Amino acid sequence: MSKQNASIPLNTMADKFGSGIAIGKASIRELRIFEDAADAHRDDYHLFFLQEKGVTPLEIDFQRYELAASSVFYIHPNQVHRMIGFENVTLSFWAISNEDLNPEYLKLLESITPAKPLLLKEETFSIISEAVSLCIKLSARKHEKLHYAMLKDGCNTLVALVASQYLALTKPTGSLLRFEVVAKAFRVFLEENFTTCKKPVAYAQALNISTHYLNECVKNVTGHSVSHHIQQRIILEAKRLLYHSDRSVKEIAAELGYDDYPYFSRLFTKVTGMTALTFRNKNSD
Repeated sequence: MSKQNASIPLNTMADKFGSGIAIGKASIRELRIFEDAADAHRDDYHLFFLQEKGVTPLEIDFQRYELAASSVFYIHPNQVHRMIGFENVTLSFWAISNEDLNPEYLKLLESITPAKPLLLKEETFSIISEAVSLCIKLSARKHEKLHYAMLKDGCNTLVALVASQYLALTKPTGSLLRFEVVAKAFRVFLEENFTTCKKPVAYAQALNISTHYLNECVKNVTGHSVSHHIQQRIILEAKRLLYHSDRSVKEIAAELGYDDYPYFSRLFTKVTGMTALTFRNKNSD
């Protein structure tokens, strides 16, 4: 690992693709999106892969996955990821910005946490693959007056197809218990506010319920308290910054909303069993 960055590198939709939607199918070496894929980074867009041939090893937030043939994978904009040692790989990808993503689908994607590679059934893989091929053809028809609108609709359809596969692993929305609805709302709000909201009462107030009831719902569904989830999300972000940037522990603490640097240090040690500097040194080259 080389920490030569003031912060975690960020690939933007504008710099990478020049528009809010991009789609392609080729071998790894033919796609510009993968030029720096071996270096850990974040994207400011939603990224999807459809693996057609070979195996793509991925590292996402300190977890290693293997994207096998006939698999699909979704990467959230905030996740730190990189590709590792791939060869003889063919896959499709599509990337879409928040602005071009159907708001309803955005809410669905926010609930898929964490996303893991998903092996598709043959029929489902075939349908998604055909939809990708159609969108690639639409992408090439730039002379059409409604070119971007058609591409946007097509790629949103792909997003819906993938999201539905992930959601099929959970209970249908209509049958969710009240506890599960609350726990899901908490996870979404946590992802958006973990640097500013540190106490369970703040999340309970945002969801218009009591702190006791929020904790009861979250613990019933996940087995862990609200405080546990808040701390785990903060420490994950701290680990990302310790590993992928050269910022000091004090700077990282401030970025995560802690003016009390000693308190943050104690929290990191409590959650991980080691100091922040020990974690950094342990994971350095």
